[in-house]
Amino acid sequence: MLAALMGYFAVIGDNGLTVYKQKRLEDQQLARQIALLKAENERLQAHVERLKSDPDAIEHEAREKLHYARAGEVIYTLDDRPDPNRSGSSAGPGKPGADSPANQ
Repeated sequence: MLAALMGYFAVIGDNGLTVYKQKRLEDQQLARQIALLKAENERLQAHVERLKSDPDAIEHEAREKLHYARAGEVIYTLDDRPDPNRSGSSAGPGKPGADSPANQ
């Protein structure tokens, strides 16, 4: 009886095999997450170093993120958001919509 009780606690108890397997799986997941975060950190550190030392990287960042242009350049930007005033599916009779002759 004592051996059965000890076997039960060894498998299911607070420090049993099931808890050990769960903690081991959690440890593996955290190790993968740490590896991904370290790789991202290295990538960001390299990006920071490029921005500190490479004028081309600084220019690229300014053009891409801040939409800066050189003297004499013109930048055209397009608005990708849908126009709420122009909805083809909600056009009723008499209203210009996707199927009306005005839009063909």
